[in-house]
Amino acid sequence: MQSILVAGGAGYIGAQTCKALAAAGYQPVTLDNLSTGYRQSVKWGPLHEGDIRDAALVAELIARYRPVGAIHFAASSLVGESAANPLKYYENNVGAAVAFARALIEGGVEAFVFSSTAAVYGAPTVSPIPESHPPLPINPYGASKLAFESALKWFGAAYPFRWTALRYFNAAGADPEGETGESHEPETHLIPNLIKAALGTGPALTVFGEDYPTPDGTPIRDYIHVVDLAEAHVLAIRALIEGGESGIMNVGTGEGVTVKAIIAAAARVLNAEVPYSIGPRRPGDPDALVADATLLRQRLGWQPKHSDIETILRDAALWQRTRAW
Repeated sequence: MQSILVAGGAGYIGAQTCKALAAAGYQPVTLDNLSTGYRQSVKWGPLHEGDIRDAALVAELIARYRPVGAIHFAASSLVGESAANPLKYYENNVGAAVAFARALIEGGVEAFVFSSTAAVYGAPTVSPIPESHPPLPINPYGASKLAFESALKWFGAAYPFRWTALRYFNAAGADPEGETGESHEPETHLIPNLIKAALGTGPALTVFGEDYPTPDGTPIRDYIHVVDLAEAHVLAIRALIEGGESGIMNVGTGEGVTVKAIIAAAARVLNAEVPYSIGPRRPGDPDALVADATLLRQRLGWQPKHSDIETILRDAALWQRTRAW
């Protein structure tokens, strides 16, 4: 069984990807410092607790498991926090990522998938957004991800190192079998927060602005089920292992949903009203973020199978009702 080294495999998307890797016949080997991930999420392969900056540890794992590829999820990802503490974001999302890539290159690991983000686009001027759209991030989180994407281009040109950066949009939902899901502290994402509000396990939801130029005044976002997102990572790492070309690809459905439309859908799916109030806009929130994922579909044959909003809400609600951590 071929091994894949998964940095951040104890986190929300990382754990789901480990499950998908195992189902595809790989052994996921998780490296995670558990600063935001959960030990209980690592169910489909070994867990090694440690930091991706630890070159000796990464070298030891490469020697022990001989991974044919690596996937990198270990990053800081809160937009507001990034503005308040940009040093942390450049240290974690650029400095640590470069240290990890160096250890992989020196260890002979030639296939690498990077968890990037639509935040690199900033406030886009077209929708859906193609990969050719100029990246103009408006916060340190997006800027730090873009900086490492740029580094990857130079690494790939200089070394035997094939890479894919997956720029994904709004990851949502949970494992349909209830084995893992979103467990962020603090939780900043819309769907888990509105489910908690509807179930009475959290405060009323705050909708940040209703004066956007959209059908109901609330922002439009492209929600991608975490299972579909995990599948994109499996397809991407497999293609690189088989000698595929490096590059950047969006991961999204190509369809946008407003915040109020999600609230209405949640009321139907959960058979419960979602208490909410309207707050001010958050600085830097664009009107719409919708992916053009044509390249991913063409290159890897990927298709979202679980990303209709009702399925996302049902699976997320199952996790919120049954979660053990």
